Amino acid sequence: MASIVLTDIVKKYGDGFPAVKGVSLDIADGEFVILVGPSGCGKSTLLRMIVGLEDITSGDLEIGGRRVNDKAPRDRNLAMVFQNYALYPHLTVFENIAFPLRLQKGQFSDDEIRRKVELAADTLELREHLDRKPANLSGGQRQRVAMGRAIVREADAFLFDEPLSNLDAKLRGQMRTEIARMQRRLGTTTVYVTHDQTEAMTLGDRVAVLRKGELQQVASPRGLYEQPVNLFVAGFIGSPPMNFLPGVVEDDALQLPFARVPLDDRLRASIGDRGLVIVGLRPEHVEDVRVLEPDKVEAGVTFTADVDVTEWLGAELYAYIPFDTHPDVATKLEELDRDLDGEGMRSQVVVVLGSESRVRDGDRAELWFDPARLMVFDPETGENLTRDDDAAARIDEENEADRRASLERAQARERRDGDGAGAGEHAA
Repeated sequence: MASIVLTDIVKKYGDGFPAVKGVSLDIADGEFVILVGPSGCGKSTLLRMIVGLEDITSGDLEIGGRRVNDKAPRDRNLAMVFQNYALYPHLTVFENIAFPLRLQKGQFSDDEIRRKVELAADTLELREHLDRKPANLSGGQRQRVAMGRAIVREADAFLFDEPLSNLDAKLRGQMRTEIARMQRRLGTTTVYVTHDQTEAMTLGDRVAVLRKGELQQVASPRGLYEQPVNLFVAGFIGSPPMNFLPGVVEDDALQLPFARVPLDDRLRASIGDRGLVIVGLRPEHVEDVRVLEPDKVEAGVTFTADVDVTEWLGAELYAYIPFDTHPDVATKLEELDRDLDGEGMRSQVVVVLGSESRVRDGDRAELWFDPARLMVFDPETGENLTRDDDAAARIDEENEADRRASLERAQARERRDGDGAGAGEHAA
């Protein structure tokens, strides 16, 4: 295992296009870090520079304390898992997993190769498929074979390039847990590229959000969700995405398209002397007044809105509420929508209500939210004016403590399982 340190990494192509712009990132030994962002943000390019498949224009890359900018991929001791599996169709699962070991001619005996392959197969529940060919496997099984080939390398780090994008939704969910379990069990430093923020939020110890080749924020999933640094990160993290509304300051209140929010000390301090801001409201922070306790209703902001469309999903209900945005923030929000790979659809608020809500298409619904959970952004710079740096630091400290404890638990479990297996063999 090894740490990976990127310092001011730049990638410019021959035509001068800057794909990666001065990215600095410290990845700790044993850490699981996600590179995430919309299409074309530079995340796959950054991964390929780490593994050595792309040259680094400037900056320094260190793996395990050694500068490796000029090292060939084979000299970096990294294992990469690709989106398209990259399996050899004429070889069995066993031989596909064993392939990187056989390349190191004479370094491993046949018994050592068999032991390593079977250990990887047991880790990924592939033992019964070792004699099959890739064509006879499901997509999830093929991806596990590719992961098995990475495991036997005993590499310093695993690199994953959108490994689940070819799988259907159910398989993606299963493979996410498989990858998380494998990483915790082996404790191997892992860098994982995805455009899917659900994968990023569920898998990563920390998540690095990229936009147009620039690093926007690196934090734990919870840190990104609760304390984003700007509009882009706030809009990218969360499903459904955060709603962005124009907020006009009028005397002692913040006027939204369909609600008036009293200005408390927090909001006053955040807004300063601005007359217009962009307000962020997460869909899941809105509730149906009819299912709330009266005491809770009084503690928040109630508003009525005309619901256009609803979607009942079993555990929750989505309601869509159109609104007219303010012309002075429309351009900023249109630019943000493009950066987030949006479709430029109509301005609307999405709210996620409990499944017990009776709100339906065409209703005039009475809804509620807690103003303490609103975020306020500068309409010029996109900066999150309500971000609490102390709270963000505390979240990341807690996350690091949780990561270390999780690794220790997984490795203690591995030792117990190994001791149990050894005792069984000895008894036999």
